[in-house]
Amino acid sequence: MSLFLLKPAYKDYLWGGNRLRHEYGKQADVFPLAESWECSVHPDGPSIVCGTGETLPKLLEKHPEYLGTHASKVAGGQFPILVKLIDALHNLSIQVHPDDEYALEFENSLGKTEMWYILDATAGASIIYGFNQDISAAQVRRAVENGTIEQLLNYVPVRKGDVFIIDPGTVHSIGKGCLVAEIQESSNLTYRLYDFNRTDSEGRKRELHIDKALRVMNLKSSASPRQPMRVLRYREGYASEILGRCKYFQVERIITNTQQGKAVRLDVSEKSFHVLLCTDGESMLTDGYSNVSMKKGDCCFIPAGKGSVELSGKSQIINIGC
Repeated sequence: MSLFLLKPAYKDYLWGGNRLRHEYGKQADVFPLAESWECSVHPDGPSIVCGTGETLPKLLEKHPEYLGTHASKVAGGQFPILVKLIDALHNLSIQVHPDDEYALEFENSLGKTEMWYILDATAGASIIYGFNQDISAAQVRRAVENGTIEQLLNYVPVRKGDVFIIDPGTVHSIGKGCLVAEIQESSNLTYRLYDFNRTDSEGRKRELHIDKALRVMNLKSSASPRQPMRVLRYREGYASEILGRCKYFQVERIITNTQQGKAVRLDVSEKSFHVLLCTDGESMLTDGYSNVSMKKGDCCFIPAGKGSVELSGKSQIINIGC
């Protein structure tokens, strides 16, 4: 059992920018660089285990115990999460995701609950979170057809450090100027409701899924989400806080600032794997047998039952478990 540094899969969606390349060191051959799927077993973009060329799903197929006793139950024995970095130079489409029950019955897929941690945001940046009034399916359809849907949506200003959990059925979009770490269910199932009449490099509009979206969306007015209560706990050499949790994942932010020879200990039990995503600085991760150097943008998978691992250096880490 080892520590596994991961190489992401890259996505070139038309709304993307270049910050992941310039600020996070992503050596991608796609333009624009919209998303990097840092920890993924999804067939649309599996992660690669560095140094081996093996995919993460292949590794977990050989070692299902790496999931952990709890994590293996969350998604019927499947790896339950997908971790992304997202650079929205332009607005993402207005979209919605189904829940597990609907997705499994009609799409043979998991649904999609997701959490956004805003790594950075330009002045005036916002997200879309639900509707600004109770509405009917017929009203939504007419508004999409006549181009007035944006008037019915709930816009929420964002700033660096904000956290949002987006439940299935909530119409949503990440707005231009947002740089986001997204932790979600292992799903690539999106129903696109409206795409601002954009066209790709060949002049084609992206497919909409209006009928499917109307079947799963919450048509009630959505209050603007409040930022969750967060408590930053300080200990020698580091501080930590819980960013968010749901049935599929728990997300913790760790700030390390250790002196030479000192380290922060993390306990990885038999219950769940851990995924560490470095969002700033540099750290050294060690289990006593092997070392993994992590810099901004790096992601490491730690198998369940690993026991004690240590972090040293000056960094910010997102620690994800199940």
